[in-house]
Amino acid sequence: MSLRLRLLVLLLAIYGAGGFLLTRWALNQVRPRYLESMEESLVDTSVLLASVLETQSPAGGVNGEMLRQAFAASGQHEFEAKIFSLRKTAIDLRVYVTDDRGRVVFDSTGRSEGQDFSRWNDVRRTLLGQYGARSTRDIAANDETQVIYVAAPVRQAGRIVGVLSVGKPTHGINALVAVAKRRILLGAVLGGVVLLLVMLLAASWVIAPLERLTDYARAVRDRRPAVRPQLPGRTLRDLGTAFEEMRDALEGRQQVERYTQALAHEVKAPLAAIRGAAELLGEEMPEEQRRKFLGNIRSEAERIQQIVDRLLEMSSLEARKTLGRTERIEVSALLAEAAAALRPAFEAGRVALAVAGGTGLWLRGERVLLREALVNLLQNALDFVPAGGTVTLRAEAASARVALVVEDTGPGVPDFALPRVFERFYSLPRPRSGRKSTGLGLSLVREIAHLHGGEVELANRPEGGARATLSAPLDQT
Repeated sequence: MSLRLRLLVLLLAIYGAGGFLLTRWALNQVRPRYLESMEESLVDTSVLLASVLETQSPAGGVNGEMLRQAFAASGQHEFEAKIFSLRKTAIDLRVYVTDDRGRVVFDSTGRSEGQDFSRWNDVRRTLLGQYGARSTRDIAANDETQVIYVAAPVRQAGRIVGVLSVGKPTHGINALVAVAKRRILLGAVLGGVVLLLVMLLAASWVIAPLERLTDYARAVRDRRPAVRPQLPGRTLRDLGTAFEEMRDALEGRQQVERYTQALAHEVKAPLAAIRGAAELLGEEMPEEQRRKFLGNIRSEAERIQQIVDRLLEMSSLEARKTLGRTERIEVSALLAEAAAALRPAFEAGRVALAVAGGTGLWLRGERVLLREALVNLLQNALDFVPAGGTVTLRAEAASARVALVVEDTGPGVPDFALPRVFERFYSLPRPRSGRKSTGLGLSLVREIAHLHGGEVELANRPEGGARATLSAPLDQT
């Protein structure tokens, strides 16, 4: 499982658990808050009606006749109230009045007059001078029949002579609660979608720098050109610096070991030839033979010098992470310079050299390195093209890149060698001399291409011969 997926799963789990608990808590709080609000308004109503009843009752008792007339009159009124999602067309307020013993003397529903309510909490506690309230279901198993009662004392001369209790059914509140819960759930879902998108963006914001750092590490592993990515935050920047330092340390050790082994391997054969020729020169031999052995010593010494020079150049290129001083280079001029450097060798080998294209195309890079890469490609083509053949150096643009192409009419590259031609020290015998080169020319070309953000390829042409292509980004400024 990728780090991005793990982080996303973790965030989703946290959000799912937290969102579920928070939404559940919010839903459980809706009904109690509505009921508290309703109870608070019932307190005001009960106190107000008890105060009115005190003014209308005879001394030492309570009289509910005024309330009876008021409820009878209210039943004659038609009205319609739109309270958010609740439509109200009738009064559902219930009121009953008891005397100081808890016996009902008035009931707005007409069902409980004469009954003893002294054991109900609203009546009992109020007669004791405390806050009296109760919640009762008309049908025990049905929440829709729940009624909340709040009572207030009726006083005469400072003495409680009765209780007025106001009741309110909760079925209207239930409708409002259902609407509120639906809205909370809808908000939770919409909020969850928005939060999920934010978490996805956050996960990408956190993971993207790590992925860039991973790509950088892989490029270093594959010996591709790589520049340490720009990373946000001190921790990631420190991690990137550590990667860079580790890369330098490992490459330094590997480079020393690699070049030591390479040098020892490549100079072994020339040194053996020089030693053998030197031993033979100590013996009596014809002058012609002596000159031959001296020529062998000189050629092998020159070969060792070439190997050392190329290794030093390769080491210098591999140690560089970026280009040095760059300039804007016209491609046609670059082609002309590379061709001019090898034109005498082409004339001596009786091989035609043609240059085409590049006009109006520009590159940005180090002119010396790019010219050296083209010279190596031209030299490689010249070594394999027989007299009378042709080598073409041309340039073409495609998809914001320029391709520098070297084509020849030689025998092409054997299929078994194509995957290895850019390996260090890998070389094929030259048709003219039968000897191999240092095997470092194409490796140098590859390093130069990578430094310029490009690639180099070698393939056989369908019509015969080989085609080497060095591509690099166009400079369109």
